Amino acid sequence: MEKEKIKVAVLGAGISGLSTAYWLIKEGYDVTVYESNRFPGGAMITETDDDYLIDYGPNSGLETTPLISKLVDEIGLKDQMIYANENASIRYILKNNSLHPLPTSAAAFLKTKLFSVKAKLRLMKEPFVGKSGDGYFQSIAEFVERRLGREFLDYAIDPFVSGVFAGDPAKLSVASAFPKLYRLEEIYGGLIKGMILGARERKKRNEESKQSAKMFTFYNGMQSFPQAITDKIKDNVRLKCIIEKIEKNDKGFKIYYSEQDFKFEATADIILSTMPAYKASEIYPAMDETIVKTLNNIFYPPVMVLYLGYKKENIGQPLDGFGFLIPSKEKKSFLGAIWSSTIFPNRAAKDKASFTLFIGGSRSPNLFNKNNDDLIKNVISEFSDIMKIKGEPELLKTKLWERAIPQYNLGYIQTESAIKKFEKENKGFFLGGNYLGGISVGDCVKNSEINLDRINSFVKNEYQK
Repeated sequence: MEKEKIKVAVLGAGISGLSTAYWLIKEGYDVTVYESNRFPGGAMITETDDDYLIDYGPNSGLETTPLISKLVDEIGLKDQMIYANENASIRYILKNNSLHPLPTSAAAFLKTKLFSVKAKLRLMKEPFVGKSGDGYFQSIAEFVERRLGREFLDYAIDPFVSGVFAGDPAKLSVASAFPKLYRLEEIYGGLIKGMILGARERKKRNEESKQSAKMFTFYNGMQSFPQAITDKIKDNVRLKCIIEKIEKNDKGFKIYYSEQDFKFEATADIILSTMPAYKASEIYPAMDETIVKTLNNIFYPPVMVLYLGYKKENIGQPLDGFGFLIPSKEKKSFLGAIWSSTIFPNRAAKDKASFTLFIGGSRSPNLFNKNNDDLIKNVISEFSDIMKIKGEPELLKTKLWERAIPQYNLGYIQTESAIKKFEKENKGFFLGGNYLGGISVGDCVKNSEINLDRINSFVKNEYQK
């Protein structure tokens, strides 16, 4: 069968689904993207308010693969792509209510007050630490403490995990959540040795590590990215479509969906679901009860995004970095803050500054209630103290993501195995999205090529024998 006759249904118009749909259409498949929202992009939501530009979801991406630049160029968004200010490369860690730059060189590491002399000496033992026998059932906390010591866990990895995953390092699986870190030990026997030798491998693959990759966004915010893909393939994208049920039959799949209170049916030879796991689980009961349970067990903690705008003259802390993260030992009411207007241009007027704060996550999943005014007031007070800010913010915006980021917790290898089993037993049905293969924007774009290859391989085996 020719590709143009093969119907592919992509469920979800987040960056994972749209990126994969773009490549599939380019290869000639008959693709329809179904999205329940009235706009594409999933968590990529951008808003403007007078002098401020606000991203409520991802505020940026890392250009870890040339595939990102290729996609941006092909959808006509290259002239809107902007990179982070070089002066914003400093990342601070809060310790004893003071901000300390996270050292990025050996010399800076030796001089920093973030870590004690004992912790620095402990880090130098890392090349001599052996492998663990725990394998896939080891948390990132256990892994880091064993290899690098407790202090490095408390004041480097713990805040980093909260900043990226809004997660708990004692619960996240090192093998599933940080596979590249885990791979350094498995293949090279250690992190320092692995980082040196691994850099050579990335160079061969024309990839950048997340530590050295350039940070990017778009002039009009991150929502520009999924919107530009949608504009490019708009005849293939259906918004405000709610998938209600999927049935498997001899010819492929039947999709039941509603659109503006009307019921419809559609057929597909192949399905790629990039919906969040908790949404995907609602439409599979007729196919497989085990996958429903598996997807429902993936934990998405709540995270509140608090966006604040101030006049620069009221801020005592020099705005010379990316922002700061807060170790759990510091006992603050929020996870950290991004200095949005320092990193990228046009996020605030020249005489003003904007900040994006994150509250909640796996550290405190029960923090929120119907009235969060006192919580927000407390967070602003703590933030003002850290940043030496006088007065109240002139702009305050909030967005509560009740289910924010999927947690690749301990035992996630079993989740991944159950998903592979489901795909094997339901040929032509593929699962994707940020609960598989990484949560970042870069991971999602990179995985779109992997999804394309998986579908191409399936078509070659099933339709082009």
